[in-house]
Amino acid sequence: MLQNKIQQYTEEINRLAPSSSVEVEEFRLKYLVAKGLVKSLFEEFKTVSSEEKKTLGKVLNEFKQLAESKYAEWQTVFSDNSGVGLQREEGDLTLPGEGVELGSRHPISLVRKEVVAIFRKLGFVVSEGPEIEDDWHNFSALNFPPEHPARDMQDTFFVEKREGNDMALRTHTSSVQVRMMEMGKPPFRAVMPGRVYRNEAISARAHCFFHQIEGLYVDENVSFADLKQTLFYFVQELYGEGTKVRFRPSYFPFTEPSAEMDISCSICKGKGCNLCKQSGWVEILGCGMVDPNVLENCGIDSEKYSGFAFGMGIERITNLKYEIKDLRLFSENDVRFLSQFETELV
Repeated sequence: MLQNKIQQYTEEINRLAPSSSVEVEEFRLKYLVAKGLVKSLFEEFKTVSSEEKKTLGKVLNEFKQLAESKYAEWQTVFSDNSGVGLQREEGDLTLPGEGVELGSRHPISLVRKEVVAIFRKLGFVVSEGPEIEDDWHNFSALNFPPEHPARDMQDTFFVEKREGNDMALRTHTSSVQVRMMEMGKPPFRAVMPGRVYRNEAISARAHCFFHQIEGLYVDENVSFADLKQTLFYFVQELYGEGTKVRFRPSYFPFTEPSAEMDISCSICKGKGCNLCKQSGWVEILGCGMVDPNVLENCGIDSEKYSGFAFGMGIERITNLKYEIKDLRLFSENDVRFLSQFETELV
C-alpha cells in the first residue's frame, strides 16, 4: 500500500547520514529527480480512492518536504564553498598540478593596440561609433554623390531601405568622424578603430568584413605637411627607423587633395618579393586633407578650420608585421594559428 511505502521511505531518510557530497548527490538522484521515488509516489497517489486521498495527501506532502529539507541541509554541509562538514572530501595535495595552457591575444588585437598606442603619443584620443549606419553618416556627409558605386548592393550590405536614408553595415569608420564633428567643436584629434563591412568575395586577399583605424585632426592652420609628418612618425614607430615612405596622388570623395602612402617592403627591405609584387613598395593607407564640403556638412566653418584624415586596414598592417599571406586565417579561430602569438602576449 501507498501509506506503507511512504512510512518505509520516511524511516529510510531519517536513518541516512551521508558522509560526502557524492552520497548527497546519490540521495538526490534516488528521491528528487523527475523519475525519483517522490515523483513515483505522487503518480501512485492519483490511483487511490477519494477517501484515501484525504488522509494520504497530507502524509505524502510531509514526506516530500522532509526529502527536500534533508537534501538542502546536506547540500549546505558538503558545499564546496561552505568550508564546513565533518568528513569533507579533500584532494590529494601530493599529486602534481595540472598544466594550464597559456592563451594569446589575436594578432588583429595586438596590432590595433600598438597602432593606437603610437597615435596616443601624439595626443590622439580613441573614438568609436555604431556598426549599423544611416546613409547620411556613411555616405552623404562624406561627399559621396548619389550615383557613387560604393552605394550599390555589390559593395554595401544594406540592412533596411528607408526613403531617403538607407540603413547599412558601415563600409568604413569615417562615419565616426562625421559623428564627432557634428557633436563637438574643433579642435579634434582622434583615431577611430573598428570593424567594417563590404560586399566582396572572400579570398586570401579580401574579405567581407575587416578592421580599420582611421584618424582625424581638425584645427586652425592644419596643413598637408602636418599630415605627412604625423604619418612619417607613425611608420618609424611601427616598422622601425629607416623605413622609407612615399606619397602618391589619389582620389577619395571626402579628402582633397588625396594621396596613398607606401612604405618600403619590410619583408624584402625594398629588394622585391611576392608580397610587394617585386616593386619594393607596399601601400598601407590612404589619406588627404578633409574636403571643405565635409566640414560644412558637419557644421564646421571651412574658412576658419582645416584638417587631415587617414585610414588604414589593420589586416594589411598585420600582414606586413607577421608575414601572414591569407586574410582568412584571421577569422577562422584556428588554435594552431593563434598559438603562434603567445610570445606577443603583453
